Amino acid sequence: MKTFYFTFGQSHVHSVNEFTWDKDVVCAIQAESEIEAREIMASHFGMLWGTSYEKCPDMEYFPRGIKNLNF
Repeated sequence: MKTFYFTFGQSHVHSVNEFTWDKDVVCAIQAESEIEAREIMASHFGMLWGTSYEKCPDMEYFPRGIKNLNF
């Protein structure tokens, strides 16, 4: 399994289980491939997210840190 990272666009805000996924947080997903990780992301957020990364993005731009997707 690899970790893939996802960010949200400026206007993509999702509140799930009292947690807010937005432009200030990176979503981490464990998956076998980037395609699988994208499918997991889409199943939770539809297409309302920004970009996927194979390596952790520069955290300077994400003040709320990394949160694993585990719901």
